[in-house]
Amino acid sequence: MPTRSFSKRSFLLINRRLWWAICLLLALTATRLAAQEPPEEAETRAQMAIAEKLLDKTPDRGAVLYFLATSQALQQQLYEATETLKQCMALKEGFDPQGEPTFAALRDSENFKKLVEQVHKDFPAVTQAELAFTTTEKDLVPEGLAYDPARDVFYLSSMHRKKIVQISAEGKVTDFVPSDRYNLLPVLGIRVSSIDGTVWSNSWVDNGKTELLHFDNSGVLLGRYSPPDDGKHGFNDLVVLPDGNVVLTDTAAHKVYRFDTKSSVFTNVKLSRALLMPNGIALANSGRVVYVADQLGVIRLDLSSGHSAEVDPGLHSTVAGADGLYWHNGRLIAVQNGIGTPRIAVFQLAADGLHVTKTTVLEYRSRFVVLPTTGAFKGDDFYFIENSQLDNLNGDRVLDVTKLEPVRIAKLHIP
Repeated sequence: MPTRSFSKRSFLLINRRLWWAICLLLALTATRLAAQEPPEEAETRAQMAIAEKLLDKTPDRGAVLYFLATSQALQQQLYEATETLKQCMALKEGFDPQGEPTFAALRDSENFKKLVEQVHKDFPAVTQAELAFTTTEKDLVPEGLAYDPARDVFYLSSMHRKKIVQISAEGKVTDFVPSDRYNLLPVLGIRVSSIDGTVWSNSWVDNGKTELLHFDNSGVLLGRYSPPDDGKHGFNDLVVLPDGNVVLTDTAAHKVYRFDTKSSVFTNVKLSRALLMPNGIALANSGRVVYVADQLGVIRLDLSSGHSAEVDPGLHSTVAGADGLYWHNGRLIAVQNGIGTPRIAVFQLAADGLHVTKTTVLEYRSRFVVLPTTGAFKGDDFYFIENSQLDNLNGDRVLDVTKLEPVRIAKLHIP
């Protein structure tokens, strides 16, 4: 039998079929791998893609680089994380990776140690705060702090106990909303309405459940409001406007909502750029301007016009990573626990409210900023939670009860 010969056309046809078979196999494999990828990793990749697009478009390049470095570390891309971190630290903005749990795998490397040593030279420790109050309960794990000038009391929210306590001027701590009263979720941000003294707060647990809560000034629940849709949400911090409406950050959805108290409707607020885990929020004294903090910086929003723009921190400064954010006499005061080692800083704003003209670090690498979250003003004194112990909480469960300690509230004078 004669040997079968193949033409060039037949050869190309077979190879083309083989090529398409390989492509199909690769596509199926990629689809299968994507389907197996944990939701957390997929979300991290999506956030990294947003940050990469903003790298040269935001005034704070260091904040974007720091976010990318922490994301790379989460992905176990340790070499990439180190190289990105080097770029961030070269800008000398105040990021301190020593206090960043995400970088645990890098801490023994010489490169990491050199970066930490340099930032500590550039930004020495600062201690100015003093102790104001201490709670007797160790397992509150607080997140929010608010002050009511009419009653001269502070309100402290508890994530673990799922309640709100009040602290008198003498430091006496009592329940404002007890744990067993309304079956609350972990309570986070909390603010007092200047109109009627009622108390607004957010509640959120990691499984996605979240609510906006409203209490009268005796702790009676007036209303509880769920998110506007069934998507992933996590209400975090909030401000109460002069008209009684509320603006709040939704960390899980990466959004800001305006809540109309008359219609009970949440409206998504459009901002000048995409947000990454918005957290702290501040209301200027005019009542017409809100500042929103996320992992990349702070955005100024004019509530009347709807116009928003990024705050420029200037050279060697960052306004990123603010858990708590406040406006006081033309300045922003930030509890920055998202920049590695936490600090309390004051940012003097220019007349346009969009440029930082001076940055002053008030507390850094001291016993008063173990893990601070939020604070509240009483006159010119800024009170803040110095040891929230959030790192000892998983959802609403304490990881190690032996590490719990009384909650300490510190204060700084900011004229």
